[in-house]
Amino acid sequence: MKILSSIQEMKTWRREHGGTIGFVPTMGALHQGHGSLIEAAKKHSDKTVVSIFVNPTQFTNQDDLKNYPRTETEDIRLMLKWGVDAAFLPVAHEIYSGGYKFTITESSESKILCGAHRPGHFDGVLTVVAKLFNIVEPDHAYFGEKDFQQLKLISGMVQALNIPVDVVACPTVREADGLAMSSRNVRLTSLERELAAQLPQVLKKSAGTDVARAELSRLGFKVDYVEDFWGRRLAAVHLGKVRLIDNVEI
Repeated sequence: MKILSSIQEMKTWRREHGGTIGFVPTMGALHQGHGSLIEAAKKHSDKTVVSIFVNPTQFTNQDDLKNYPRTETEDIRLMLKWGVDAAFLPVAHEIYSGGYKFTITESSESKILCGAHRPGHFDGVLTVVAKLFNIVEPDHAYFGEKDFQQLKLISGMVQALNIPVDVVACPTVREADGLAMSSRNVRLTSLERELAAQLPQVLKKSAGTDVARAELSRLGFKVDYVEDFWGRRLAAVHLGKVRLIDNVEI
């Protein structure tokens, strides 16, 4: 596996490798959910690239950015195990070498759900994903359905801006008790972790969003939202210092 630390190194590697490129953009702290995206990329592409970049522009809470888990050594070990061809590990001052003056903003679906509770979050997401697409030049890019609003917005951006990338949606990977895998799960206390498994169960069994919201509050979650969109029931909740998102089909 080639480790690429600069934009120029990434571009040079891309020029030197023909065939199709499958790309998995991540913020690190890799887990089996990321592994499933990499597995999908390997099946349908000649080479697989994984980026690790904790993007500062998508954090509306600076404490969340400061405390976001960073496990680069373990991440590299996992990428080697999973057969990744190239790891792109850029730094913020190069990705945003001109500052954060030019952004990509979506005017409707980015303003609801997580966007309503985290103003500017999706501007940061869309801007950095567009930058990464321009640097890596992948044929296919793989995203999990757990971040369903993000997936919808990235797919919409690619279509609207005629970016030549096929965005591939991959099913949410869950722990044995049903909790969606997330890099933030490691920050839950043992009691919070046990309670967190109730989130997808409540979303599935509740007759409506009001019922689900009330039940989650009763269990001890601080609820940002529970809403039905795009044939999904989506939710964002807090347990202690950790914000969790999930969605289920309805």
